[in-house]
Amino acid sequence: MSSHNERTGLQPLTKSSFISKENGQLREPWKKYTEQKNSIVGFIDSQLSSEALRRYKVRVDIMKKSSHYMDVMWKDLSFGDQNYMTTSTMFHLIDPWKFQRMKKIGTTQVKIKLYLLEEFYKEIKHGKEQLETILRTYDMATFSSEWESIRERLAHVTKALSDFNSVLIPGKLHTKHRLISDMGHTKIPHIRLAVNIKMPVVFDKKESHSFQQSAMLKWYIEGQSTLHPSEQFEVRYKLITPTTLEEGSQFGTITASSFSIEIGNLLPEKSYEFTIKRAETYCLVYGFWNDTIILKTKPSPSDHVDYFKKASCCFV
Repeated sequence: MSSHNERTGLQPLTKSSFISKENGQLREPWKKYTEQKNSIVGFIDSQLSSEALRRYKVRVDIMKKSSHYMDVMWKDLSFGDQNYMTTSTMFHLIDPWKFQRMKKIGTTQVKIKLYLLEEFYKEIKHGKEQLETILRTYDMATFSSEWESIRERLAHVTKALSDFNSVLIPGKLHTKHRLISDMGHTKIPHIRLAVNIKMPVVFDKKESHSFQQSAMLKWYIEGQSTLHPSEQFEVRYKLITPTTLEEGSQFGTITASSFSIEIGNLLPEKSYEFTIKRAETYCLVYGFWNDTIILKTKPSPSDHVDYFKKASCCFV
C-alpha cells in the first residue's frame, strides 16, 4: 500500500470486501462502487500525493524567483536559412522603441503566468481536499447518487493539473509590427520572440563566512557549473541598524563576474545583510527576487583584551 494511503487511511476497496454471504458472488452495485472509489484513490496517489503537491509548490516558487528574459531568434535570409547574424548586429537593426514595447508585453505575460500558477496550484490543492472528504464521508448510496458531480470534480482537478503544466512551458510573443525598420532592397531577417527563464541565483549558506572586517560570499545556480559564469551578478550589502555616521556609510553595491566575492572594510562585531541577484541586462523582462543572507563579523582582538581586563578586575 502506498505511503499516502497509510497516512490518510484511504484504502482501496478490494473484491474480497464485498462478497455476498449468500452465494459468494460480488454484487453489481458493490462492484461499481469499488471501481469508482478505487479510481479516485489511485488518482490521488499518482497525481495529488503530498510529495506531488510539494513538487508543484517548488515549481511555483522557482518560477517566482527566476529571471525571465526576452529571447530573440532570427534567420538571416540574405545569406540563406543556415546562416545567422551576430547578436550585436541584430540589436543594432532592431527599433529600440518597438523592442521596449515588446519587453513590456513580455513582463505582463510573466506576471499573468505567475498569477495563474498560484491559482492553479490552489485549485489542485483544494481539489485534493474535496476528493479526500468524499472518500471519507460518502457511503455507497451517496457515492452512487453524486457520481456525476464527483466526475465533474475529477475533471476540474485534472484540467487544473494540465493548465498548471502548460503554464510552465516558455511562451512565444507575437509581434503585430516588424521590429526592424525598412532596409530598402535588403531582405529583412525573420525574427521570433520568446520569454525564457534562468534558474534563481542562491547564496551558498554553508560556504559563505564572515571574518573580523570582511565577508566571503559564495553563490550558485542550480544545475549550472560554478567555474565560468556567462553572466554578471549584483551583490548589495548594508549594515543592519546603524547608530553612528560611520556605521551609516556601511553599504554598497558590487558587480561580480564569478560565483564568489570578498567584501572588505567592514566593522567588527556587526551584523550585515547581503543580497545577490543577476545584473540587469537589455533583455531582462522580469527578475525582482534576490536571495538574502545575514552574517555577523567577528570581534576585534582589542575587544577580547578589554573583556578579559574587565573580567579579571572582578577577581582582584
